[in-house]
Amino acid sequence: MGRRIGFVIGLLFFVTVVSAKIQLPSVLADGMVLQQQAKVKLWGKASFDTGIKVKTSWDNKTYMTKSGRDGSWEIQISTPVAGGPYEIMIDDGECLVLRNILIGEVWLCSGQSNMEVPMRGFPYQPVLNSNKIIAKSNPSTPIRIYTSDMDENGNWTWQYSKKPQNDCIGRWMDNSSENVAYTSAVAYLYARYLQEALKVPVGIIVSTLGGTQIEAWMSREALADFPEIALSHLDDNKKIERPHNTPCVLYNAKLAPLTNFVVRGFLWYQGESNRGNVEKYARLFPAFVKDLRDKWGLGALPFYYVQIAPYRYDNADDVQTALMREVQLNSMSNIPNSGMVTTMDVGDIDCIHPANKEVVAERLAYWALAKTYGKKGIVYSAPVYKSMEIKDGKIYITFDDLGYGGLIPVNAPLKSFEIAGTDKVFHPAKAVFDTKTKAVIVWSDEVEKPVAARYAFKNYAEASLFSTSGIPVSSFRTDNW
Repeated sequence: MGRRIGFVIGLLFFVTVVSAKIQLPSVLADGMVLQQQAKVKLWGKASFDTGIKVKTSWDNKTYMTKSGRDGSWEIQISTPVAGGPYEIMIDDGECLVLRNILIGEVWLCSGQSNMEVPMRGFPYQPVLNSNKIIAKSNPSTPIRIYTSDMDENGNWTWQYSKKPQNDCIGRWMDNSSENVAYTSAVAYLYARYLQEALKVPVGIIVSTLGGTQIEAWMSREALADFPEIALSHLDDNKKIERPHNTPCVLYNAKLAPLTNFVVRGFLWYQGESNRGNVEKYARLFPAFVKDLRDKWGLGALPFYYVQIAPYRYDNADDVQTALMREVQLNSMSNIPNSGMVTTMDVGDIDCIHPANKEVVAERLAYWALAKTYGKKGIVYSAPVYKSMEIKDGKIYITFDDLGYGGLIPVNAPLKSFEIAGTDKVFHPAKAVFDTKTKAVIVWSDEVEKPVAARYAFKNYAEASLFSTSGIPVSSFRTDNW
């Protein structure tokens, strides 16, 4: 199955399922997973002003609607508790049957290349344990994958549009080794962890594109409050040269067609391509999440995202991406019902795509299992910097909630700390977590009167501070210079 790239611009069609008059979007198909115990939507095209009958096999209930003047129709059905396989019959005079449908938990997974990286890895950029995971994948495991990154022949495709679309190229796949190899590693490993923990079918809807800015994933409505972002390209006839950083065109092609499909929540892994203007990203990110929730119309759906990992970028000692990690950390306070995975311990100085996707996926699952599914006893986040106190030439750093077990290692040297005096020049510092004061104590012989400290506040730095459960503390600073 080759990785051929095709460009699809302005998709205006529906994928026809078998040779019936009823036409369905690609996301409604054999093998799909529907969200359990929910009011889910079915929609499509038929002849105009035609009666549509829908019957669901799990309860033998029949639903009725009628297509409009343009042939479009939509109906809402009720799903049971997790289970399957089931069938849905859709009849407008000619009967169409959707088969092998599972009922379970559905998550939308989106972002740029670190979400896109397939289970088999990129060339020369492996995913840890990928071959073992792919080899053990089996269609009998109730995990299903829908991806808008791949067409029905297994060819990778870029989709973008100036106008919101009703459909996109995509297909549902089962848990076979071949399918898993080409699936987003983070999304798949999250689904696998969730399925094992909840013992229900899990569906993931994957929509990604590497190297993309958040503006490309936002709708025109979401960007209305950002007059500095030009949107004239949406109304002209010029060719889009680079969809990766063109506002709205990925939302229009790769998210808008999915907004009718009921999901439990969202996973997001992006930020690298916006590191050049973190101040703007701090405003765009909450607006993006609010718009996603508004478009799905299901309330404040859970939104769990991944903090970008340490990487050298242009200069390992620069602070550009440390500032982005700071924005992402602070966004948890600005975005209701959200959670962030810290990745300070999985970064690679020479590779922007860290190999250990499994730990990233597991940490996303911790958030979901604890906050969305109510499982108790799970530690899902690390303590966050709260305040500092200067005493006897040392800085004492405290955290918002140490939780069970405090921080580790205890009374051992910590890496990646710096300290500065009034000259605002940072020097490498010694640091230790002290169990008596429950603070990280930072000092340096080169700074007699310290005023600020930083931890791992560079493009690339090594993590040394963790919760007892092994979740790394985010990089942080006590100053605002």
